[in-house]
Amino acid sequence: MKKPAFVLGLLLIILCSCRGGIRENKPNIIIFFTDDQGYADLGVYGAEGFETQHFDALAKQGIMFTDFYVPATVCTPSRAALLTGKYPKRINMHQGVLSPYSTTGLDPNEYTLAELLKDHGYKTSCIGKWHLGHLEEFMPNNQGFDEFYGVPYSNDMDSFYYAHNNFQSPPLPFYRNVELIGEGIDQRLLTKRYTEEAVKQIKKRQKGQPFFMYLAHTMPHTPLHVSEQFSGKSTLGLYGDVIMELDWSMGEIVRALKEEEIYENTIIIFTSDNGPEKGSAKPLRGKKAQTWEGGQRVPGIISWPNNIPSGTVSSEMVTTLDVFPTLAKLVGANIETLKGVDGDDISAFLTRPNSVKLKERPFYYYARNGDLEAVRLGEWKLHISKSLGWNTKEDGEFQTALYNLKTDIGEQHNIAKEYPAIVNRLKQMMAAFDAELYNKAFKN
Repeated sequence: MKKPAFVLGLLLIILCSCRGGIRENKPNIIIFFTDDQGYADLGVYGAEGFETQHFDALAKQGIMFTDFYVPATVCTPSRAALLTGKYPKRINMHQGVLSPYSTTGLDPNEYTLAELLKDHGYKTSCIGKWHLGHLEEFMPNNQGFDEFYGVPYSNDMDSFYYAHNNFQSPPLPFYRNVELIGEGIDQRLLTKRYTEEAVKQIKKRQKGQPFFMYLAHTMPHTPLHVSEQFSGKSTLGLYGDVIMELDWSMGEIVRALKEEEIYENTIIIFTSDNGPEKGSAKPLRGKKAQTWEGGQRVPGIISWPNNIPSGTVSSEMVTTLDVFPTLAKLVGANIETLKGVDGDDISAFLTRPNSVKLKERPFYYYARNGDLEAVRLGEWKLHISKSLGWNTKEDGEFQTALYNLKTDIGEQHNIAKEYPAIVNRLKQMMAAFDAELYNKAFKN
């Protein structure tokens, strides 16, 4: 009787040790999310007037995407999509952005990426701009984040007067978790403060426990601000200075990870929440708030030295909707149980980009008013309407437009009349998807 008991005890010890090893080997995860940074606002994407040595180094360390998208043209819906893996309309977060007078936010019943990772042993933190509801029930600490350090909404809402409803917003609040620790703070120090907090958390992390850090920088959203250290740093002016300070931020985080000897097993995802207001989207057409490519195709880099081959440039179409299911898969979650997620698990592609091909799938462009305006499938992109980015007085009523993004990345040559079958097919796909999404989101 003693021998089986001894064997059983030994097996339990081995099993516990393995589980501990699995937990310790889970990758740390950092999402570095900037605000209104354009497609061409990185050196490796063709930036002019400033340098981004740390972003560029990250791109060379992992995968740089040429066709990386966010499923919204403005802040709030884009952030909601990133943290849920769902089109904003599916979760009723699709119309415009939240304001300091808003009484709604991301539904706490939505299962966020932070909650998923926390359920799988991660320490979770949100640093920077939240913008998914400033009332306590919607704030990060009630959405799966153990820690929050930052501001509840955009920096342009600092002491802003809304004439249409006679609302005076307060000086921009700054929180540590649920405690208000500052108001109307010096915005020149925002990038620096976020970065210092990120480095501090990396240094003070609990050894052996993986962490998830959502670092959502306020910049380069207007009004632009930069610390004295970076003022006048670029030849482009203030905007270039701001981007160079963000680049410094990435460098500081990578340095901290290396000093802690955890860089090799840390996934870093870098992208922007939408296209530029002040920056550049060259050679793309359009900008922030528009469903032209410049409004939703953004720089995208994913690095994980232990598992992602370095020096890869990919033209596969990837979106922030894919982040949720992909990370779920990588940490051992059962992605089959995730409900209503619109993104795909691309983990196999990330680790074997030279041998794995992603399936062809549509990407739907929803305007800030919630209307479906365009779709991409493969090399084709069809526009059926335009709420912004089209001058009706000068150009007349918007006509259905089809573009081949492989040969016409700037969306200049409408070839809808030449390919009626493709136009009809894409129109049918749009109608079917929008109806399905609407029925599940608003009628069930």
